[in-house]
Amino acid sequence: MALYCHRCGSGLPSGARFCSNCGAVIASTAPAQGRRIVRPRAGRQIAGVCLGLAQANGWDVSLVRVLTVVGCLFSGGMVGIAYLAAWVGIPEEPLGAPGAYPPGV
Repeated sequence: MALYCHRCGSGLPSGARFCSNCGAVIASTAPAQGRRIVRPRAGRQIAGVCLGLAQANGWDVSLVRVLTVVGCLFSGGMVGIAYLAAWVGIPEEPLGAPGAYPPGV
């Protein structure tokens, strides 16, 4: 399937998330396959819930973290309860083989 930028019309390789010419974010029409939500071991701040959600959906992790904190402050604790439920419910990233490169493979 050919992929084209919606802003400048240049051809892109499959799986591209940004246009190399204009920098526009490429919205994929096909659902992301093989992207399951896991809590990564590297790069997490508390439990890896925000990082896992951001990576699985292609979002900016800083934005997800800020929205989580703001949601905890203004939702009366409901977002905090949802965060704790996600901490319990989302599986942790499996350990890779020792010496495997890149990590996580």
